[in-house]
Amino acid sequence: MTALGGLAFLQPWILLGLLSLPIIWLLIRITPPAPKSVSFPAIRLLYALQAKEEQPDTTPWWLLLLRLLFAAILILGLARPVLNPDVETSGTGPMVLIIDDSWAAGQDWTIRMEAAERALQRAARDDRPAILVTTAPTDAATPPASELLPARELSRRLGALTPKPWTVDRLAAADSLSERLGRGPAEVIWIHDGVATTEEADNALLRVGAELGPVSVVLDRGASPKRMTPPSAGGRELAVRIDRLRSGVEETVSIRARAADGRILAQEPATFGLQDTETSVTISLPIELRNEITRLDVEGEGSAASVALLDDRFTRRPVGLVADTSYAESQVLLDALYYLERALSPFSEVRRGPVEGFYDGSTSMIVMADAGLLPSDDQDRLERWIESGGVLVRFAGPSLAAVGIDRQTANAEQLVPVRLRRGNRSLGGALSWSKPLAMSAFEAPSPFVGITGYGDVSVNRQVLAEPSIDLAEKTWARLTDGTPIVTAEPRGDGWLVLFHTTADTEWTNLPLSGMFVEMLRRLTEMSAGVDTGIGEETALPPLLSLDGFGRLGDPAATADALRGETLQAGGVLEIGPRLPPGYYGTQITRRAVNLGPALASIEPAGSFTNALSDVANASIEERSLIGGREVELWPWALAAALALFLIDMAVSFGMRGLLTPRAGASTAAAVAMLIAFGGTPSPVAAQGDTRPAAGSDAFAIDAARDPRLAYVITGIPDVDRASESGLAGLSEVLLRRTAIEPAPPIGIDPARDELAFFALLFWPISAEQPPISVEAVEKLNAFMRNGGTILFDTRDQFEATLSGAGSGLQRLRQIAGALDIPPLAPVPDDHVLTKSFYLLGDFPGRYAGGRVWIEEASDTRNGEVTSVIIGSNDWLGAWARTQEGLPAYPVVPGGELQREMAFRFGVNLVMYALTGNYKADQVHVPDILERLGQ
Repeated sequence: MTALGGLAFLQPWILLGLLSLPIIWLLIRITPPAPKSVSFPAIRLLYALQAKEEQPDTTPWWLLLLRLLFAAILILGLARPVLNPDVETSGTGPMVLIIDDSWAAGQDWTIRMEAAERALQRAARDDRPAILVTTAPTDAATPPASELLPARELSRRLGALTPKPWTVDRLAAADSLSERLGRGPAEVIWIHDGVATTEEADNALLRVGAELGPVSVVLDRGASPKRMTPPSAGGRELAVRIDRLRSGVEETVSIRARAADGRILAQEPATFGLQDTETSVTISLPIELRNEITRLDVEGEGSAASVALLDDRFTRRPVGLVADTSYAESQVLLDALYYLERALSPFSEVRRGPVEGFYDGSTSMIVMADAGLLPSDDQDRLERWIESGGVLVRFAGPSLAAVGIDRQTANAEQLVPVRLRRGNRSLGGALSWSKPLAMSAFEAPSPFVGITGYGDVSVNRQVLAEPSIDLAEKTWARLTDGTPIVTAEPRGDGWLVLFHTTADTEWTNLPLSGMFVEMLRRLTEMSAGVDTGIGEETALPPLLSLDGFGRLGDPAATADALRGETLQAGGVLEIGPRLPPGYYGTQITRRAVNLGPALASIEPAGSFTNALSDVANASIEERSLIGGREVELWPWALAAALALFLIDMAVSFGMRGLLTPRAGASTAAAVAMLIAFGGTPSPVAAQGDTRPAAGSDAFAIDAARDPRLAYVITGIPDVDRASESGLAGLSEVLLRRTAIEPAPPIGIDPARDELAFFALLFWPISAEQPPISVEAVEKLNAFMRNGGTILFDTRDQFEATLSGAGSGLQRLRQIAGALDIPPLAPVPDDHVLTKSFYLLGDFPGRYAGGRVWIEEASDTRNGEVTSVIIGSNDWLGAWARTQEGLPAYPVVPGGELQREMAFRFGVNLVMYALTGNYKADQVHVPDILERLGQ
């Protein structure tokens, strides 16, 4: 390839044909003279004949110029000119393609893959081998640098590459590349994520590349990926910090709080000032909604660092403090519940009131401060409440110590976990010690394991437990002399817990310590059935993992269990292939691991051109990732050459007198044939279609006789070609796998054509989609009311705006305002669309991860099929094929496996549209057969 500024030629040797223009000029000067019409009579024929010599140089100058221009444009077109080549190739050595596939690359991953694909295609045109180097680590068995392979084969592997939910290791990539390709010459293209790591690591990879040959660093200096730091666990509000890579512009992002089912519970804007790289936002919700939050993310970012997963540590549970009487505001320190309320408030919703107000199931934990004998009705109701999963926490005091042992016939009757002695042990009493005793370290299986500060707590009075065989099993905390100070007993699904000392400072200084807050927090978490006492030997298996796009899915294949000793050690977890971000544990007890805290800071990459001043002859050039896209000009050049040829033909016929009325019909037919068979070549073409013209009687007969897949003609050539090609590919799959025998697909103009012949209509949406007419709106509304289904494919899964809608969805909202769109909801897990032919869990297309919306409750309304399906995964692009039968567009991130799942969704969709929800009734077949006695 030869480049001239922003223009390049893929076949530069053909430009030598321009040297032949002088010879062409000499040849095209000759224009045959026009024939004369002579009367037949012999004498008149002799008189008319004159020996006049015709001159061969009578061609007008403008016709010479026209023919020379035709020849020049034809030569330039055959040389395959390309406008705005992204990367210039240089040398004849192999191509080294380095790709930063880290978390920061997820936002514009599609653009990066297109740039990488174009680079490998240029290497393939020159028959040059290539090496692919990825900088994000995978596992020990897979080195960062691939083997030296043909560029075409490496291009096929590129489709399986996806961003990783962790940072890069450029030192390892440099070592691997040096081992694979120790000597040049070679061309190095580095598609950079724009984020700096350490100067040593960045320069090491750059140095290895510069030693091989010229280096082109391709990055987007305007991109500014975001990082989110999870909020503090247990706060009254969720205060989230967001960092961005670059300052210099004012920017507002939207922070979304989502529930486990994907519902958006809150959405708050966060604004960066002109020079700010950090901002924060506070999310405040009622406790019922706040406890449903499992995920916070930056809308439209599409990276693992912009997501904060929340586990049970972030849940605020309602706690009831039993208070039969109010207290004076001037004597708050004398109130027995004062310290409890202050300790519980940071992470719980504290409610005061009589005990009977907490039985309705809205309270997770009930705390009683020094209650003696309880009425039998309260005991029974509390017992049932504990067994259903609640936690009752009681504190001792004078009232409980005064209960006689003769009245404690059983633990259950008094709602205490162990039998108690009458009286209490205190300094100077009958059961006394010489000085206050401290608490000892917590031991398993106590949920308080790991809490520190117990040495600063002293107890000078307590109620004692009667010795028993199971006392040790019920003891969660002891004094230094081994006396139990906290005991507990499971009751059904809940717990009964007793502190053998007071909740205020009368008997102990425990309420004044930070340890008191942590102990109550862990007890509160247990009210949801969560045992947060993770010991050093505990192993939490991977449950769900985040991918590089910030999507939560199945656990990563390389993930190991999260060890309790790792959590006990504290500090920042090292996120990587063995510990990807996500959830660890079980659905009941799980711990969230996020990428944001593992990124100490995010800094933009510095200058590359002067980074290796100590390396002689280092050639390093920086290019923009979002610069001008490549445009192949040769189709337009050949089309222009054809137009000039037709003009020249018409002019030549006129000068030779062949454009008379008699010859006009023949000439017009010849020109029409040339125009019909000429045209601009297209890289993607669909199957041929010989159907009758739309709107005619023949069209109606043909559409009624043969089932066809139909798409809405948008008027955008590329979109319509992709639609026809995609439906042709899906029709072929339907023909091979099902009993449906579809005819070639058909394009529909809703304003002109009859829609009643079709059960399903595909409508690809793009930002350039023209508005629809009133006639089209009326026909489309009638089509949906009469049982037809329209699939709106916005094809904008990887686009994002502040409003949460990509360009396709925004345009759909504009053009579909007059359509009778019913209320929509995400496709339920058990909807017929997931099982009409194949069993599917999601519906990927060319892209994956987009949510699919259907008419709300369409699966249960007397067999009705949803009238509207809306998605953004570009299914038509995944189904499209070239004339050679190869996939027309790449599929990301799942490659060919994802394309197969896209075809399966297409089969399910067509079967669902044609057969309705009969599949939902199959679950009743066993019952029907049983009643029939078969």
